[in-house]
Amino acid sequence: MSSANGFALGAITGIRFTNIRGDIYGGVTAAVVALPLALAFGVASGVGAIAGLYGAIFVGLFAAMFGGTNTQVSGPTGPMTVVMASIFTHFADQPALAFTTVILGGALQIVFGVLKLGRYVAYVPFTVISGFMSGIGCIIIAIEVAPLFGHPASTHGILEAISLIPGAIMHPGLDATVIGLVTLGIVIFTPKAIARFVPPPLIALIAGTLGVLWILPGAPVIGEIPTGLPSPILPHISLASLSQVLVSAFILAVLGTIDSLLTSLIADNVTGTHHNSDKELIGQGIGNMAAGLFGGIPGAGATMRTMVNIRAGARTPLSGTIHALVLLALVAGLAPLAENIPLAVLAGILLKVGYDIIDWDYLKRVRGDDIAGVAVMATVLVLTVLVDLIMAVGVGIIMASLISASKMSNIEIRQLSVIGKDWESVPMDEADRKLLAAAAGRILLIHFNGAFSFCSANTISRAVPDFQDEKVVLIDCSDQTSFDTSTVMAIDAVVQRALSQGIAVVFAGVGNPAITLLENMRVLDDIPAENRLATRTAALERAALLA
Repeated sequence: MSSANGFALGAITGIRFTNIRGDIYGGVTAAVVALPLALAFGVASGVGAIAGLYGAIFVGLFAAMFGGTNTQVSGPTGPMTVVMASIFTHFADQPALAFTTVILGGALQIVFGVLKLGRYVAYVPFTVISGFMSGIGCIIIAIEVAPLFGHPASTHGILEAISLIPGAIMHPGLDATVIGLVTLGIVIFTPKAIARFVPPPLIALIAGTLGVLWILPGAPVIGEIPTGLPSPILPHISLASLSQVLVSAFILAVLGTIDSLLTSLIADNVTGTHHNSDKELIGQGIGNMAAGLFGGIPGAGATMRTMVNIRAGARTPLSGTIHALVLLALVAGLAPLAENIPLAVLAGILLKVGYDIIDWDYLKRVRGDDIAGVAVMATVLVLTVLVDLIMAVGVGIIMASLISASKMSNIEIRQLSVIGKDWESVPMDEADRKLLAAAAGRILLIHFNGAFSFCSANTISRAVPDFQDEKVVLIDCSDQTSFDTSTVMAIDAVVQRALSQGIAVVFAGVGNPAITLLENMRVLDDIPAENRLATRTAALERAALLA
């Protein structure tokens, strides 16, 4: 490839050829790790093993080419698989609708990227993310217990999966159980010295498949897998299914956004780089649209595969592209070999994945957290498992926001000083003190210091006492940095209360952005121009004349 062509390719896709050796090794290694996980996630989704591979290929390829995280490897993940399983169950009689949902989810991710919404993922509270991820881990574990013991996986949601667990354990299929438990043992106890060179899931995959072929033929296997490239599945939607498709697509888009950008942050921490979150969302969206168009399950940035990629020496998007192309080659030539992989092996691999997704680090510290944080995490976890993923995140964010608002209210209100007859106890300039002293309680000074928000808006009105001997209310915004709409309306309520009682109102801080917002929102319309001053001292002098 000429340097000119290489530059053009890099400009369009972000692929660079500055670290070819490390990127090739990283991409191949990531593909080896991704193979068993893609098969397992495909089976767990209910769509089929080949759909997992298609998802890994298309999401992995386009997210690497057009995304904004140099070393990220994308493909099917636990959270996305759980959602896809629910979507495929709902549209079991119309598979085209399920893949249309994936396409729309990818399109929404592109919209998120164009609107530059990626930055807001950083504002999702940790306790919400922790509860959500732990809930996803619990769902994966609950779904995979039955296949581990040789029984079919639930096709009707998590509650049915939980109800099947006792029967599966009490009546196990011997061959499948042995293979499944051996798989668990391999993925859990493989020494790190070996795991550094050969991923434990791949060891388990090979050992389990050989076990079925040579020793325990009674274990259920994946079965027939199509070979070659998939045919496009044209988007299809009906008016009756429109609302469900849109809601499900939004869930996929939001979940894929959170999943991918959290992985991007982890990659940044390890490599010392900075990802472009909006570009990453566009790349993920293109990948998911392609996956849905060709019958693949949706995906996102995958933390484990990304870390493997980085540790193997990858530093540019070329590695993610190579990972996808290696998987494509495997699909083209080795798909028949995958037909003999036992479902119990995939279940064993996913049980370890589910366990790893649970936020054990936070759970170990939970006794030291305050009760509010624990309540948010527990609520999100329970709602994730038993109700709905988006509802869980939405309720968690609302809970965390209200708790934070309560705490911020206490902080902000301490920055509000209401000074009347108690002026002697308040530190201020000597000139200002003399002016207040001369007024003898006829001036009520309301001093804002710092930023105020909706958190303290209701408290502002209550902090201002009923007027008695006051002749002037002086609202001092000279030290104010910002107001929001709720605060502006609270100040307007104080102004109108004073004016209705015949009390003059004076403002200090003209030229301050906070005062400008008050002017723009017409709070000062009833305040004469001579009562709007730049400094507190000047405002006090004006108030003294009016008092």
